[in-house]
Amino acid sequence: MEFGYPVLTSLIVFPLLAAAGLFLIKSPQVARAYTMGASILELMQGLPLLTFKFNADWQFVEKAPWVPQWGLEYHLALDGISYLMVMLTLAILPLCVMCSWTYISKRVKEFHFCLLFMTAACVGVFSALDLVLFYVFWEAMLIPMYLLIAVWGGDQRRYASLKFFLFTLAGSTLLLAAIVAFRITGGTFSVPELMQTTFSFRFQYWAFLAMALAFAIKVPMFPFHTWLPAAHVQAPSAGSVILAAVLLKMGTYGFLRFCLPLTPEASVYFAPLMIAVSIASILYGGAIALGQEDIKKLVAYSSVGHMGFVTLGIFLFNLRGVEGAIFQMLNHGIVTGALFMMIGAVYERSHSRAIADNMGLGKYLPAFMGFWGLYALASFGFPGTNGFVGEMLVFVGAFQQSYVLGALLVPGALLGAAYMFRVSLKMAWGRPGTAKGWRDLNSREWAYLLIPAVFVLYIGLAPKLFFNIIDPSVEKLLADFKTRSVAGAAVAAKPVPAAVAAVAVADAPVAEAAAPATPAEPVNN
Repeated sequence: MEFGYPVLTSLIVFPLLAAAGLFLIKSPQVARAYTMGASILELMQGLPLLTFKFNADWQFVEKAPWVPQWGLEYHLALDGISYLMVMLTLAILPLCVMCSWTYISKRVKEFHFCLLFMTAACVGVFSALDLVLFYVFWEAMLIPMYLLIAVWGGDQRRYASLKFFLFTLAGSTLLLAAIVAFRITGGTFSVPELMQTTFSFRFQYWAFLAMALAFAIKVPMFPFHTWLPAAHVQAPSAGSVILAAVLLKMGTYGFLRFCLPLTPEASVYFAPLMIAVSIASILYGGAIALGQEDIKKLVAYSSVGHMGFVTLGIFLFNLRGVEGAIFQMLNHGIVTGALFMMIGAVYERSHSRAIADNMGLGKYLPAFMGFWGLYALASFGFPGTNGFVGEMLVFVGAFQQSYVLGALLVPGALLGAAYMFRVSLKMAWGRPGTAKGWRDLNSREWAYLLIPAVFVLYIGLAPKLFFNIIDPSVEKLLADFKTRSVAGAAVAAKPVPAAVAAVAVADAPVAEAAAPATPAEPVNN
């Protein structure tokens, strides 16, 4: 679908212009109000996205030559998968501004500059259909996130920010190598054109490894997760919110947008490994979260487990699994982002993240604990909340693949319930410490906690709209995947015994990629 108004470009350019305008402002209070207004205008800039059609076509397409001599194009578009990620990005920005309103007191203009700049970069990541353009936006978010941690973080902010930077830079280097390899072998940087090109298995093998490592670091998957707890604990609340809600999704989005369509045979070959690592992430994240005494670190480790459900769903290669992965991406952004905002709110009162210093809140902060209870239920997938939809779909997809695989997810779900019940019970009814005299939620806190709560219940009780958005794109993704991969067709069949899947995977290295849906000349490395 071609759209006359360049809505995606406006969503990228507007926050950059707004960020530049911050340096004309002297008052910190005016800078906060200015950024809040800019975030609302950014949402309004996205109103044309509400005309999204429920089909698998690329929509809101913007395409123009960029550097013709190198074959680079300025190519932006959305499908059902990227559409939800862009909408999530737009919704998170005003919440980040509100939750940091009183917390950030130094270098206020620079802080909000980083938020606006990251918003532009994230919209670009989710809408770019040129590999180099995607990489530019991917790298653009690195410096502002580093600064959010290094400048406005906690006591160990230098260690946490450097670790984040080095891990992310290592992944970016691998991603750049894969992009160059696709250009040399495929003759183009255009993602839609590369999707119609057949590559030899040997090329796919190495390209998948480079991309998968880059995306696994970003997710992050076990054992590349060690930067995440440090970054979350040291980052200011708004930094943790945008990190959990949006930046982690860039990794899982990369698996869906690039690994499956461009390297289908290699995706099947590595699927058992990816599934095993995903299960390890689920179990490890849950087990470590269960033993935490720091609330923020607990939620950080819970993200490792939740994102494990996402990567598992992707590499099941069936409709329910991939649907569940996308729902889990959206739901994790909403719920975990809200939990980090709540941790920031209670930290402003107690000046501590320790569970022991934030107990007995049910008596003194009933509204706060009401919201916390809702988000805790959604976090471990209680029926009626958005978390249930994504997690249950991944369970269904796993059981369709193998009963053993489905059974392995049960301990992960139980761990999720255990650590959230443990921290919630202590915070609500534990022996009160210093909570006496604390004020319950103010109007600003009500606002930024109520908005995610609406979506927690709406998606949990009436998810049909979101199925309508993602299903055409997911069905097309899987149909193309099965067409382009003989082994992929075998693994994605419904249902499939584990033994059959193993045979398909074992055959993958010696099989040449099948002809693509649209005829194209095979390209060999």
